[in-house]
Amino acid sequence: MVLVYTGSISVAESGGESVAAVLIGAIGCNLAWAIVDAAMYLMGLFAERARGLTLLHAIGRTRDREEAHELIADLVPAALAAMLRAPEFEALRLRVAGARTPRAALERDDYKAAGGVFLIVFLSTFPVVVPFLVMTSAAAALRVAQAIALVLLYAAGASLGRHTGRPAWRTGLAMAGVGAVLSALTFALGG
Repeated sequence: MVLVYTGSISVAESGGESVAAVLIGAIGCNLAWAIVDAAMYLMGLFAERARGLTLLHAIGRTRDREEAHELIADLVPAALAAMLRAPEFEALRLRVAGARTPRAALERDDYKAAGGVFLIVFLSTFPVVVPFLVMTSAAAALRVAQAIALVLLYAAGASLGRHTGRPAWRTGLAMAGVGAVLSALTFALGG
């Protein structure tokens, strides 16, 4: 979305459009993408749950123990499946066979999380907009906005690094670097 803002400003300057009008259009675009991302989050969550429940149904229905063990291995994370032995797979198969499998559904917390996705996507671009609101030179504001975007990418990467057990500074630099390369590529291709 940062590319939408920075690219829009470039278009506004070269085409004589009002920077304010372009910013309003870019914010509208960002609003649309925030809605799309929230909806995709819910659809992905539902599909993941439905797939898991479909596997549970298949495990409970099959009479072939080896097939059931393979289905269980598909259902659990690969690292966990590698640790399980035949008796543990069998114990899980018997437990699933005797259980009633619920239907896939979205819950209230899922909609709250989708609202969070919406807010993250929508609000994350506002720091990039601020330079255009407070600076008179669009070219200077563009450079400040790009710097802010890189700092935000670094912060997001560092947070991802901490969350995944990777070095925060290295993951932050990698994310900022990838963002810079993708931005340069996008602008080079006319975006």
